[in-house]
Amino acid sequence: MTTSPSSPAALSVSGVAELNHWGVIRAAGPDAASFLQGQLTQDLVSMGLDTARLAAFCNAKGRMQASFVVFKRSNDEGLEEVLLVCSADILAQTLKRLSMFVMRAKVKLSDASADFRLYGLAGDAIDLGASLAHIHWSKHDFEGVNSVFLYPGAGVERVLCCTPAGHTPPAGEILPLAVWQLLEVQSGIAMISQPIFEAFVPQMLNYESVGGVNFKKGCYPGQEVVARSQFRGTLKRRAYIAHGTEAMAIGQVVFHASDADQPCGLVAASAPNPAGGFDAIVSIQTSAATGGLLTLHSPQGAALQLLPLPYPLLEDI
Repeated sequence: MTTSPSSPAALSVSGVAELNHWGVIRAAGPDAASFLQGQLTQDLVSMGLDTARLAAFCNAKGRMQASFVVFKRSNDEGLEEVLLVCSADILAQTLKRLSMFVMRAKVKLSDASADFRLYGLAGDAIDLGASLAHIHWSKHDFEGVNSVFLYPGAGVERVLCCTPAGHTPPAGEILPLAVWQLLEVQSGIAMISQPIFEAFVPQMLNYESVGGVNFKKGCYPGQEVVARSQFRGTLKRRAYIAHGTEAMAIGQVVFHASDADQPCGLVAASAPNPAGGFDAIVSIQTSAATGGLLTLHSPQGAALQLLPLPYPLLEDI
């Protein structure tokens, strides 16, 4: 597949965006990582201070209630501190749900959004030292600032930068949030937000293909459903990048020409493209991705064009 002219791949994108659409949950205490180990799709006990994780929080049916970029700020015995960066519009309800499972675990969960500032660094604004490995989900710390390399968007390197409140912001030109969100879309990784709460199992957003699911760790809510979807060859929906001429809203339905009676998928992330139109991540039936007309909102809606994913899909077994 070739990149559409509507893709921002040919654009020179760099700068610093303040990520006010995300928030931070803090898990602190000697059981912080082990508690989260039993709740999320990722192995957090083995996570060191030099890595981060993409992880999902699912209900008993394997449907994602939240997704996070997770990393440790401290790994000291008795003082373990783990931060979970997620969409701000689901933070309060996610914190409440996670807190229900704490019970006797020695961990305190709190909304730490006011204690930190989140920035997205793109392109030339990333200046963390030439000797550092620019590998997605690698993490680098300097003077209390945590920097996580994310998946690139349209070939543009991206870093999530978490600074203590009051810390000097990263240097660089201001990058509009809409441009950062376009790079998010072009990365092919959608974070869970309120309109798609409990809409997908992780594989429907390709989480197993981008390091968001560990199939060797222990149990967590929905684990049996997630594993069965992967190993019994029952994956019927995947995430794809799409381009359209009209605005696309998260949670909006997508139709395929073969079935005008029911939608074949949902929009999971969307952003305007400065080259024209809008780009989105759509989770649709795999059969709908093989050909035929895709439309937004209704069978008579605006046509959608699928674009190439920037990563290979892990085959189900």
